[in-house]
Amino acid sequence: MRLKHVKGAEEAVMSSIFTISDPEAKLGRWKDTVTEGKPLYIEIGCGKGRFIHENAIENPEIYYLGCDRYESVLIKGVKRLENDPLPNLSYICGSAENMENWFERGEIDRIYLNFSDPWPKARHAKRRLTSSKHLDIYGKLLLPGALLCFKTDNRDLFDFSLEEIMSHPDFELTEKTFDLHSDPVLSKGNIMTEYEERFSSAGHPICMLKAVRK
Repeated sequence: MRLKHVKGAEEAVMSSIFTISDPEAKLGRWKDTVTEGKPLYIEIGCGKGRFIHENAIENPEIYYLGCDRYESVLIKGVKRLENDPLPNLSYICGSAENMENWFERGEIDRIYLNFSDPWPKARHAKRRLTSSKHLDIYGKLLLPGALLCFKTDNRDLFDFSLEEIMSHPDFELTEKTFDLHSDPVLSKGNIMTEYEERFSSAGHPICMLKAVRK
């Protein structure tokens, strides 16, 4: 699906006080300069920001960082935050492939991947955010014992992700479900994204996994 261009989105996102426009300058210094010592939780591909915004409201003791590469999508989250300011939430506009330029080894306490682009063609497998290429990056940046959390309605992507994680030396699969909303344990406290609400309402089961950084 082609992304709709939003006029003025780039300027609005990059000029907002809630957007970190120079993440490279924070390398190794996030807890000193941004999070005030709080654990740092990141959502990669945060879209319009509903999930991470609600998490930040419920967990003021944690600092949340939403990352998305498209200003035309991220503008929704930035505007929501400007209308409802929170001291423990910021955004980055950029690609996850640049994360090693933003964070030091072991500087992240949790990573969320929610309804990532499935890149269905086999030749694009390395672009999937749960590919071994990206898991290598997460493994460097996550603190040992930290969690990688993934949700999707795409069963093929979920099966691919399970295989990648279970074969990766840096991660251990700890939890999984092929129908999150029917799981009385794993669904407890679940915060839905915009996509999750839409897909679930249409009858699509939501798959979820958690893996710990060894």
